[in-house]
Amino acid sequence: MLKWYQETENQHDVFVASRIRLVRNLEHYPFPVKLSDESRKELAKKLAEGLKDIGSLCGQSFRNISLSSTEETEREALRERRALNGAGAEGAGTASLLLSEDETVGITLAGEDHLRLQCMSGQAELSKLWEEANRLDDYINERFDYAFHEKYGYLTAYPTNVGTGLRAAVTLHLPMLSAGKRFGKLVAEIGRFGVAVRGVYGDGNENYGGLYEISNQKTLGVTEEEVISLVKQMADRLAASERKMKSVTLKNHRTDMEDEIFKSYGVLRYAKKLTVKEAMTYLSQVRAGEMEGLLQFQNPVSIYRLMVEIQPANLRMNIPAEEQNDLKQARAAYIRSMLPELV
Repeated sequence: MLKWYQETENQHDVFVASRIRLVRNLEHYPFPVKLSDESRKELAKKLAEGLKDIGSLCGQSFRNISLSSTEETEREALRERRALNGAGAEGAGTASLLLSEDETVGITLAGEDHLRLQCMSGQAELSKLWEEANRLDDYINERFDYAFHEKYGYLTAYPTNVGTGLRAAVTLHLPMLSAGKRFGKLVAEIGRFGVAVRGVYGDGNENYGGLYEISNQKTLGVTEEEVISLVKQMADRLAASERKMKSVTLKNHRTDMEDEIFKSYGVLRYAKKLTVKEAMTYLSQVRAGEMEGLLQFQNPVSIYRLMVEIQPANLRMNIPAEEQNDLKQARAAYIRSMLPELV
């Protein structure tokens, strides 16, 4: 079964992915940070046993991944694929992960909170994901009583999650907008409405590939529907600005834009070594070109899939051990093998 980020159908020009995440804790249990290792193990086991049939609700099987006994490379690969957050990838404590076959649904058990439920999609469909997450949440709540306060809502380990416990997020591809001088100002303006914009891949303040995630900052004093509506509205605003810049560039500098896109494709097709930054930059250009119809592939391909699978940990998981001494060379070879020729 294909993972959600590997799908080639219904790819959108700006929207890359959607995510709904819910944080929950059980009544009568301290937060995980206050539990002993033995108590966390017992809690994780209890949760896993209670949710062993959750696959029947989703129509697919789940695997139970013990994060503390999983190799660091695999944990990091899960983080790069966004199935785990940073704390889960560190493998501390006794957390485990229930993960569906296509990785659209992931439930972290006994991590920073007792339960972290996440639903992912490669399309712009926050409302649909919320319906699925809400259905799964009800299923879990039928088996376990949540820690809930009439005034404050769902109680969580971090105050920033108290209330709905909901984080709604949309990943956008903004190569032109993010390269402009006004991008920082635009992000600051949007931040005043209660949303955050952060780069998805990169080191420090540097973001590779023009991928940005827009998510809500408030979870207290708002409804789930209000959170989703706000994130959708701000994501649509950024997407409209990206499209406007593309339209203007195509109108006034079409040849220059095509030149950059075809140069990027040429490098990806023939380079012998590529860093993550180089590969992400060129893939971003090629994705923009494909979405605008400036280049066409002989076979369907998900450029976002390549962006995910050339990250260091995922690349190590996908190549033979003898090729792992030189990841730059392996990355270039992997892209050459996956990137189709042009029509």
